[in-house]
Amino acid sequence: MNMLQQIEALLVANLGPAGPLLAVGLLGLTMVLLTLPALLRRKSDPLDRLKAQNAGGGDAPTAKEGTDRLRAPSAADKLERYATFLEPQNAEEYSAVRLRLLQAGYRSRNAVRIYHFSQFALGIGALLGGLVYALSQGDADAQAMIVSTLVPAAIGYMTPKYWVTRRRESRRQSITDGFPDSLDMMLVCVEAGQSLDQSIIRVSRELRAGYPDLAFEYSQVAHEMKAGKDKTLVLRDLSERCGVVDISSFVTVLVQSQQFGTSIAEALRVFSAEMRDKRVMRAEEKANTLPTKMTLATMMLTVPPLLIILIGPSLFDIYMTLGGGASGN
Repeated sequence: MNMLQQIEALLVANLGPAGPLLAVGLLGLTMVLLTLPALLRRKSDPLDRLKAQNAGGGDAPTAKEGTDRLRAPSAADKLERYATFLEPQNAEEYSAVRLRLLQAGYRSRNAVRIYHFSQFALGIGALLGGLVYALSQGDADAQAMIVSTLVPAAIGYMTPKYWVTRRRESRRQSITDGFPDSLDMMLVCVEAGQSLDQSIIRVSRELRAGYPDLAFEYSQVAHEMKAGKDKTLVLRDLSERCGVVDISSFVTVLVQSQQFGTSIAEALRVFSAEMRDKRVMRAEEKANTLPTKMTLATMMLTVPPLLIILIGPSLFDIYMTLGGGASGN
């Protein structure tokens, strides 16, 4: 605290009353300038070289070929030039962020880039808003200016992460709620003579109205199986995308049933029965924790009015008696 006061006094003595604010602005400008070389040192993309080659030279495309592109540029492609700055360069970190966004339901190829851009944009916007607010408070000290500037910036930077976390938990809960019903429908389809692939397609159609997230995951599994991808890899990718323990167990059961040659219908029958029991147990658990959660609210809303009703008249009589005796003296 003493060091901050000394720095504030030094800045005020050399730069005037606005010295601390100028120092914070200069620090932010320096950080922005330090990030510019990283943006300018971006490696050339082979697609960019191909576009440059097609734009000029003897092999340039005609006007009709230039208009009929295979892929129209989107708004997210404008962030391509900042990919080095907006995307983690470490493969493990990029995969972790990508998986977290997939579990939250954001499946576009530019999701990681947009996620980091939103963090950067909201942080800078909140920083500028806090700076404007600090400038409007003319008599505020340096510490108040720093707090009113950095706290909104931190909140703006963490807002996308909080949103993705809440969206991921909501999606996990939706998948967990609809999974037992999907197992029952899948068991009916398998026992009716359909294969596992056909039953997954039928279940995805039936669940589209009630549980769209789970229906999309099942349809994704069906499309990947149709494309020729290995069934074990498809099921393991399903468990990673969902991030739900029940689906991970379900994938393990199917993989083991396929490896050992056991009946899939029997495995689905046993597992669906366990999932129904588990759903009942979760409902009972929530019902048992409800009285504990209501205890505090009951005490706060019941005990004070009861005390006022029981003790209030006595306190009023005591007050009137003491007040009457004092006036009589």
